[in-house]
Amino acid sequence: MDAVNPDGFSDSVATVNSDGVQGHSSTLEFLLRRMRNKSDFPALSDSITRIQSLATSDKESINSVTNEILKDVALTNKLLRLVNSAHYARSDSVGTVSRAVSLVGFNGIRNLTLSLALLEHMQDKGNAQLLKEEFLRALMAGTIAAELGSSQLESEEAFIGAMFQNLGRMLAQFYFPEEATTIRQLVGDASHPVSEESAALRVLGLTYEQLGLGVSKAWGLPDSIQQCIVRPTGTPPTVASPDPKSHLRWSAKAANDMADAMLHADPEEVDRQLATLSKSYAKSMAMAPEQLKAVTTLARVKLNELADAMEIRVPIHSPAARLLKLATVAVQQPVGDASQSAVASAVDSSALHATPVSALSPEDTVRNQVSHATAGTDLSTQTLAGGIQDITNVMVEDFKLGDVLRMILETMFRALGFHRIVFCMRDPKTNLLTGRFGLGPGVEKIVKNFCVPLNSDDIPDLFATICGKAADTLISDTSDPRIVARLPSWYLRDFNAPGFMILPLIIKGQTVGMIYADMLVKGELTIDEKQLSMLRTLRNQAIMAFKQSS
Repeated sequence: MDAVNPDGFSDSVATVNSDGVQGHSSTLEFLLRRMRNKSDFPALSDSITRIQSLATSDKESINSVTNEILKDVALTNKLLRLVNSAHYARSDSVGTVSRAVSLVGFNGIRNLTLSLALLEHMQDKGNAQLLKEEFLRALMAGTIAAELGSSQLESEEAFIGAMFQNLGRMLAQFYFPEEATTIRQLVGDASHPVSEESAALRVLGLTYEQLGLGVSKAWGLPDSIQQCIVRPTGTPPTVASPDPKSHLRWSAKAANDMADAMLHADPEEVDRQLATLSKSYAKSMAMAPEQLKAVTTLARVKLNELADAMEIRVPIHSPAARLLKLATVAVQQPVGDASQSAVASAVDSSALHATPVSALSPEDTVRNQVSHATAGTDLSTQTLAGGIQDITNVMVEDFKLGDVLRMILETMFRALGFHRIVFCMRDPKTNLLTGRFGLGPGVEKIVKNFCVPLNSDDIPDLFATICGKAADTLISDTSDPRIVARLPSWYLRDFNAPGFMILPLIIKGQTVGMIYADMLVKGELTIDEKQLSMLRTLRNQAIMAFKQSS
């Protein structure tokens, strides 16, 4: 038997080397090569690595994180649905990723986007239900662990740590479905049952835990997550560990054991098994057994809300549906801030639907480009109106000018599908309009090159002329010789878009800023009058923000 150190690591697993897992580096590398050959894995790896690096870097801003998330339309939409779900209930809706990041925080957004990235990339029609089962099991564990946290930061770390404790199993189910099926059969063999760990070693050459740990290292996930992937061994401590890392690992293990019971136990046995586990882990969690068991009831409610927002649907009689089935007895002393009404209104597991977008008032409703389908029209309209409302809500409170400007750019960017969008601000000393920040591919590297002299003895360039006339302008074809002649060299070098839109910001007759947005395809930039009206509303909100912050 492996020796167990005070933190619960068995010595054979605690000494993980740079290759991934001691004694299994060649097997891990073989499996990683197989995974890299699947088209999904490089995209998943890249997405998770970039999200993680942005969320943990002190040098990165809300704008950088927002821009990264906006690169994935599906991820953006699901993230906003999640932030607006009952799980994150607040008095006003959130219509922009910028606002979501500022409200939920870097760690919270990292957790949601990492979870959604796994869900988005790991989809396979032939393997769909088993993948949903594994994902929901992980999500349930994360939800339980979050409820065990005594602070927001602790809850955030516990959520992602408990969820990623299942990383190896989820990866195996997606990338090695045949081997995962064999492992399930070995574990379920009534005549010669074996543990999941032994079955995985026999079939894959390493355990799910070792596979998950190796991949997490390759992705550069933080030590707190990597440590949670390795489950502590032995019996739970009789007191809550004073070491936050050790306590986090035991919280993740308790949450996963409870999620396993809820998923696999016969319906009539679930309550008994949860009661047994609650008694076993109560002292290490510094909670009464009844209080710990109550956490699982609340977690079911929150899992329903999360699954609803993520559009995860499962057959009513499937094992995964057990995780979503609400308890028939209400929680007498709910843990956290969920109300009894939340329990009563949670959706039934047999009918999970996406959270609907709030209906727009007639005066806010506009049509998108005529060539767009109805669904696209509705989405564009809702995005513009939602952004306007989001910004209005922010501006009635104390706000930072940069936050409002980011939200304005993001709303325009998402609603009209621009390729790049840049906000420029006037420097009073030089009287130059210079690029401050933007959204779109590669914009961070070239935004500073945007430079428009407002008062020049030379013939003003096109941008200076537009600002001088305070004219909202759409150039649909920049290849026109008359246009090319007025475009500055830096623009032709770094942007040179086939069409662009300019919205100047004018206060008391003086240009204070400018919004530039372009399209990648010639003729693609068409904006009708009603759309332009909403874009002008957003621009006017930027002017109001300038006035209020000055």
